[in-house]
Amino acid sequence: MKKIVMTPNPYRDRNFKYANQAERILKEVGLETRICLAFDPDKNFELPEDVVLHDLTQELRDADLLICFGGDGTILHASKAATRAGIPVLGVNIGTMGFMAELESSELSLLSRLAQGDYTVEKRMMLHVKAEHEGQVILEEDALNDAVITKGAVARTVQMAVSCDHVEIMSFGGDGVIVCTPTGSTGYSISAGGPIVEPTAENIIVTPICAHDMRTKTVVTSPQREITVEIGRIGRKSAFLSVDGGRALRLGMGDKVTVTRSEFYTQLVHLSRRSFFEIVKTKFK
Repeated sequence: MKKIVMTPNPYRDRNFKYANQAERILKEVGLETRICLAFDPDKNFELPEDVVLHDLTQELRDADLLICFGGDGTILHASKAATRAGIPVLGVNIGTMGFMAELESSELSLLSRLAQGDYTVEKRMMLHVKAEHEGQVILEEDALNDAVITKGAVARTVQMAVSCDHVEIMSFGGDGVIVCTPTGSTGYSISAGGPIVEPTAENIIVTPICAHDMRTKTVVTSPQREITVEIGRIGRKSAFLSVDGGRALRLGMGDKVTVTRSEFYTQLVHLSRRSFFEIVKTKFK
């Protein structure tokens, strides 16, 4: 490992405090670093004058690792670029839960292990999400966590039918549905009553959100399945699709969302040697 790109969330890592600490540690063990932003901050946000920023896409071309500083949202956002470049990701938690983060901000000294190759890389399956309106594709995106379809107004429900390999598995009115990976099982899905699934497993999890039907339960499928959600009666209201917590796409009656396993895998670097179940125990204590 020679070159490491770092993407701090400027709203969480104020004045790039932790990114600068990490940079010093990495340079001391002979590693080259670049600091980039995964997204553009608001126009009124003032970046530190002493920080030199580089272009993320360009720097990832010859990088060996991407380190993200922030919460799970920051890691999800930045990891998309790393996955497309075939680069593994290491998350440093400066958020709250931080399930995807490998290190807490107090554990930056462990980064020195990277120079000796003292780490492991774990592959996480992703989902391919496609939305269609009247037969035309209006969105196509890959997700590490989930695809969420929700109602668009308070005190309203959305009717939907969910199929697995073209066989209906649930039809209900409610607040929506979550289709997630094992990595995403500890996100929105668990709050909606879904199961905790070990993140290295390969499954597609379908979790209804506040279904108005006692018989409608979470379904866990094999990764080879194709999950289709068709929007039913919603009157003059809209439903919305969000992929990995990104910008919501408006959906109308008859629109379809199809979810399959993606051809891509996100690679996460491990340094701390904590098991997933230790993390679950700590985060939910």
